[in-house]
Amino acid sequence: MAKYEARLHGDFDDTLRYIHEGILNASMSASFEDESYFQSAGVRCCVRVYERYSFGGGNRVSLAMTLAGDGDELFLSAITSGGSQAMFLKLNTWGEKAFLDTLRELVEKL
Repeated sequence: MAKYEARLHGDFDDTLRYIHEGILNASMSASFEDESYFQSAGVRCCVRVYERYSFGGGNRVSLAMTLAGDGDELFLSAITSGGSQAMFLKLNTWGEKAFLDTLRELVEKL
């Protein structure tokens, strides 16, 4: 499991759309699985789950991403999981790290 968090400034919808398109365009095996959206008193929160195939690990990995926003103040949290083929230990986490690096690179370009 790998985690990435960042504080951002900008439009919630534009940021969410940019990240969504960037994740899906970064890998032909990437897929958008589902989302949960909540808004109350001006605070917005969207949780999205993505999956993609990890060629390095030979399996699928998932990325759960949460974007919370209050006006133009945004907070992003993303956690990857899966990828290990071992039964009791996590031996290869290359796929998780690579998936998270895709998101990290997108955010750094904002």
